[in-house]
Amino acid sequence: MDSELQKQHDNMKAYDMIMHLRQLYPKQARYERFEISKALFQARLTEGSPIGPHVLKMIVYVETLERLGFPLDQELATNLILQSLPDSYSQFVMNYSMSEHNKPLPKLLNMLRIAE
Repeated sequence: MDSELQKQHDNMKAYDMIMHLRQLYPKQARYERFEISKALFQARLTEGSPIGPHVLKMIVYVETLERLGFPLDQELATNLILQSLPDSYSQFVMNYSMSEHNKPLPKLLNMLRIAE
């Protein structure tokens, strides 16, 4: 942030600062939301790749969208992660869906690491 812009935000709380910056740079925020949601919806784990970095990356995308004012429902975020997995995780996905788990995303990550 340049010094003049920083001075404008010195006495603002984080939320107010974000809202002000969005007003100043609406097209950049919109483009960022587009790129992040595109990456999230197109994410796929390739067979044999480690699950941890993949799911962590997806969690960061979900959290970034929330920070940009576009929170995803917990169930939708979970479904996106499960749908990004290769066929070798189909048994896990079926068991998870049948047991009606609605775990927070970090717990889902831990369950997937155990299943790996």
